[in-house]
Amino acid sequence: MTTGQRAGSPIPLLGVEEEFLVVDADRGEVVPEAATVVDRARPTLGARVGGEITKLQVETRTDPCHHLDDLSAQLVEGRAAVQAAARSAGLRVIASGSPVLGRAVPPPITEGPRQDRGTATFRGLHDELAICAVHVHVEEPDRDRAVLIGNHLRQHLPVFIALTANSPYWSERDTGYASWRSVTWGRWPVAGPPPYLRSAQEYDDHVDMLLDAGALVDHGTIFWDLRLSRTHPTLEVRVADVPLTAIESAALAALVRALVVVAGDAVDRGDAGPELAPELLRLAYWRAARDGMSDRGVDVTTGRLLPAAALAERLVERARPALDEAGDRERVEAWLTRLAADGDGATRQRAAAALRGRLTDVVDEIATRTAPGVPTREDSTPT
Repeated sequence: MTTGQRAGSPIPLLGVEEEFLVVDADRGEVVPEAATVVDRARPTLGARVGGEITKLQVETRTDPCHHLDDLSAQLVEGRAAVQAAARSAGLRVIASGSPVLGRAVPPPITEGPRQDRGTATFRGLHDELAICAVHVHVEEPDRDRAVLIGNHLRQHLPVFIALTANSPYWSERDTGYASWRSVTWGRWPVAGPPPYLRSAQEYDDHVDMLLDAGALVDHGTIFWDLRLSRTHPTLEVRVADVPLTAIESAALAALVRALVVVAGDAVDRGDAGPELAPELLRLAYWRAARDGMSDRGVDVTTGRLLPAAALAERLVERARPALDEAGDRERVEAWLTRLAADGDGATRQRAAAALRGRLTDVVDEIATRTAPGVPTREDSTPT
């Protein structure tokens, strides 16, 4: 997300990064052709498209946006551009948090000294890096305020996992989880929720400690699910699987921004956020990753099991004032309605498999939903 000016608006700027897997158009298997897709999409997207740490992944980015319509349009454009670029090379891109088919362990890592240091540091953890997330950046130039807002957002991270769960398969096997990406990512020493912190200085001191301990390659490898961006004046929420559709990514971004605004108001009133029991937060992460929106989740303040839909509705209710101010409430509520009717991404992936019993059909379904209207094979026509 490149920086921009708010021009006096009380609504923060918003930006999104989405990651996708590159697959063979016929077999549906992941293939190390990300560079081909990036090269062919760059004339359309410019700096808004790039590679990732593995050669199986492509990333698109939006510019900073005030309005959700603008953000949505850029998300749709980015997905359409990389899908069209992939199609021209006999490939497809899919919005799935994990690979459905093909050899993804170990994934081919992009070359470079930084990547080499990462492999030397993290070793076997690099074997399961073929995972795709969506990252939401919300403008907050005051780093001390951003840290305290982050304290408020920590309690919502498991609900974001459940809402976006879209990685049930891992290399041709149903894992039994809705978000297997969250489980694999949680093994990293600097992943998961950040600690409760009281200032930007404490945040920086903590990062320096991790760097000194050898848990980081550099300051950019703080992979907490909620972090201060190193390059932009933003608070970045990076806990979610990449959703099947651009509509869902936009709705998630709107919800995250609204919760940042509500939390910022609480910080301005002197509320530094709740200190959560680490064991409850960990439990809530696991439950959300296992069941997504299909069952119950853990209330991180009480430890009680509640329907995941009820936890999501409570989150939207908390965000309501800021959603109304931005004009985004109808879109977010429509997202929850669709989730209730169709299920989360994991449920929809499994439904595609159950229809014909083939994982290639899952890949077909994901590719179609990733960029509707863009043919995913040379002999395809838009529906």
